[in-house]
Amino acid sequence: MDIWNLKEFFDRKANEYNQPSFIKDDPISVPHQFGKKQDIEIAAFFSAIFAWGNRTTIIQKSNELMRLMEQAPHDFVLNHNERHLKKLLDFKHRTFNSTDLLYFVHFLQVHYQKNDSLERAFIPGQGFDSNLLMENALNSFSRYFFSLDNVPARTKKHIASPEKKSSCKRLNMFLRWMVRSDDKGVDFGIWKEFKPSQLICPIDLHVARVAKRFGLVSRKQTDWTAALELTDHLRKLDDQDPVKYDFALFGLGVIEHY
Repeated sequence: MDIWNLKEFFDRKANEYNQPSFIKDDPISVPHQFGKKQDIEIAAFFSAIFAWGNRTTIIQKSNELMRLMEQAPHDFVLNHNERHLKKLLDFKHRTFNSTDLLYFVHFLQVHYQKNDSLERAFIPGQGFDSNLLMENALNSFSRYFFSLDNVPARTKKHIASPEKKSSCKRLNMFLRWMVRSDDKGVDFGIWKEFKPSQLICPIDLHVARVAKRFGLVSRKQTDWTAALELTDHLRKLDDQDPVKYDFALFGLGVIEHY
């Protein structure tokens, strides 16, 4: 398929899945329950971190956590006490358990005590081009996230980074939610320090399978290099908003089993 036919096909598929009807069956439905910026950020962050495995279970566990946080996650992380934290001790999602959750809550408390947005946690990234900018932003976020005292060793596996050779699928998805905006209302677009053109496309095994069928990825490993390769190809289709094609790739891979 030549590039123009591919663009027409991917534009059509992206538009098909980038619709309000997409929200209810996707983890992005969890932050869509909130209107306050910080609540959206925290709900989206946890929903993205939990996003591996069955989507129904991801949504259920994310909503369970929001209920434990009394449907006010920003207020919870800032003002919780020991009684509130005890309610979190039985929480578990796959390999993410209460030890990890308590550290995440502690980090968020420390961060929000000094900042009004989680966006600030990603700002240290600098670079001469989009790929390097986001690579540095994600590496900086990982270092910052684990800069507190007494980090549980087991928790470090839950925040990916390019320097660990990870594709950073869940963090790139979170960044897509926060940075992208259009008239469809799926992504939030509440962060302004980054541009949609700088985002890196989330890639997992489903997306990689579809991307390889269309010659968008040649790399065998689904890692950071593969994410960059995919995004560079998608920028040829739309250099201002390449990650909108995440909707097309996801829909083709997960829903249509293309």
